[in-house]
Amino acid sequence: MFMDFPDVVLWSVPAFILLLIVEIISYKLHGDDDELGYTTKDTAASLSMGLGSLFWDVLWGRLITIGGTALVYTASPLRIQFSWALLPLFLLAQDFFYYWSHRSHHMIRILWACHVVHHSSQRFNLSTALRQPWTGFTSWLFYLPMAAVGVHPAVIAFCGSINLVYQFWIHTERIDRMWGWFEFLFNTPSHHRVHHGAQGGYLDKNFGGVLIIWDRLFRTFTPETERVVYGLTKNINTYNPLRVAYHEYASIARDLKAARTWRERAAHLVRGPGWAARAAAEGEARALASRAA
Repeated sequence: MFMDFPDVVLWSVPAFILLLIVEIISYKLHGDDDELGYTTKDTAASLSMGLGSLFWDVLWGRLITIGGTALVYTASPLRIQFSWALLPLFLLAQDFFYYWSHRSHHMIRILWACHVVHHSSQRFNLSTALRQPWTGFTSWLFYLPMAAVGVHPAVIAFCGSINLVYQFWIHTERIDRMWGWFEFLFNTPSHHRVHHGAQGGYLDKNFGGVLIIWDRLFRTFTPETERVVYGLTKNINTYNPLRVAYHEYASIARDLKAARTWRERAAHLVRGPGWAARAAAEGEARALASRAA
């Protein structure tokens, strides 16, 4: 059955642009010393990554995401008929699997190589929301359980678009905290600032998309308490879109080349980015000890 939904992301582009302009003007009119605001080079890099991702999303979406999800859906004997009354349940399921996709993209290095793009800015504003990867061909795997139980691929994609659009507005320092009940249930700018933090207590926290309750349930929630330092634990300090898009893949390639065993090579792919950093430090220590001897 063919299903046609409105392109939520495309329809939201004018609102994205308008809100971004409003935020820039708000900094011009009333800047806060604690807020980093915008710079031309950083914003240009974010917009370049966003435009590039549109092209690659069409390619990956058509060749891999839609095709792979459709195969699972077609092979399943189950069917859950779409109705607008059931949309909240579909959104809830999609958000649940988004949490695990997002968390996995922080914990598995080959997935982090894709997602690191979004964390590479040392600023946090609405343009950061548009800093998207060019290699986003892995997230769809986490939604296959929905296709396997009979949720139409178009429904999954529609829910994903709503999730993505929701997350645009939480990339801002202009909103402090919101109502208590809202902060408890939903992802907010305060929660997402923590997620983009590079300091130890904030690393790998607050993975939720629309809802923050998954982080509360699975113990990955941390409230915003201290000033957030944005970016990576080791910043790349470049605005070149190609380097932003592929720097971690290049780093993985170097580590694979230097690895001594196949087990170590596999670890560089499937273990976390932190493991790779520790392994590199241990390797340098061994090299220094060897030269000293």
